[in-house]
Amino acid sequence: MTGKVYKSTGSWYVIKTEDGETWNARLKGIFKLDGITSTNPLAVGDNVELEIESEDERTAIVTEIHDRHNYINRQSPSHRMQHHIVAANIDQSLLVVTLKEPKTSQGFIDRWLVTCEAYHVPAVLLFNKSDLYRKKEEERFEDWKAMYNAIGYRLIRMSVHSGEGLDEVRSLLEGKISLLSGHSGVGKSSFLNALFPDLQLKTQNVSGWSGKGTHTTTFAEMFDLPNPPAKAHSSSTPGRIIDTPGMREFGLVDISKQELSGYFPEMRALTGQCQFNNCLHLEEPGCRVKEAVKNGEIAEDRYVSYCSILASIEEKNY
Repeated sequence: MTGKVYKSTGSWYVIKTEDGETWNARLKGIFKLDGITSTNPLAVGDNVELEIESEDERTAIVTEIHDRHNYINRQSPSHRMQHHIVAANIDQSLLVVTLKEPKTSQGFIDRWLVTCEAYHVPAVLLFNKSDLYRKKEEERFEDWKAMYNAIGYRLIRMSVHSGEGLDEVRSLLEGKISLLSGHSGVGKSSFLNALFPDLQLKTQNVSGWSGKGTHTTTFAEMFDLPNPPAKAHSSSTPGRIIDTPGMREFGLVDISKQELSGYFPEMRALTGQCQFNNCLHLEEPGCRVKEAVKNGEIAEDRYVSYCSILASIEEKNY
């Protein structure tokens, strides 16, 4: 029988079949051997084939993993030379950003966007805790909104506390599988509880001594979202959302220095216009990208972010 992975705890997986039954499953040993380069051979969102192990205990064996049409990948937090699949087969990625308590850096945002571009996943930035904005945060938000809108990214300003933007996000989730990510403490669990109270996810405040969020989600987990009342009897599939553990860092994997500029939309638009085909847009003469930065076609902050990411990439035998 066919099912979809709803939760991964490392060795056991919660899988829901097409008829709505839930099974606790483990991998058939062969999947832990050859050809698996990630720390998790099976990820939330994967479609699999199951064989029932015990009807009474509701356990099963995963015998086949279907091909993924996409996934989001990051450097493994515990194994630096390996990657970790955050989630698979998703329609969109939602990154929760906060300008204070805690602050989300532009570098973190841009690394996430690069990964979404690399794996062909549409990305949306959710700016949470807008009720805390003062003049400094208002100006930063407007600057970032103009910068990211100009290169095609959607930003939604929202506040779980005041309710701002929640209806817009709720409509964005309908009928799609969405990945929800962000630093610890940005309010992902509170956001989900505000949209869908029945989930009753655990939440914690930002750590007072460090200003960093505390982890409340230990494992990635997918939730079925209820249809809006007006569509309660619709035959359409309700949305699903994947909540992920909070991340302090986001390390890129399998992206070379030569590829990086292709994952910045504003730079990709200038492909082939540099004097040299292998231009890294640093010190090379005749660089169209540097010219675009100089004349304001490309935001200087994005170029600085590109240079920072470029410097962090360790070259391998690609």
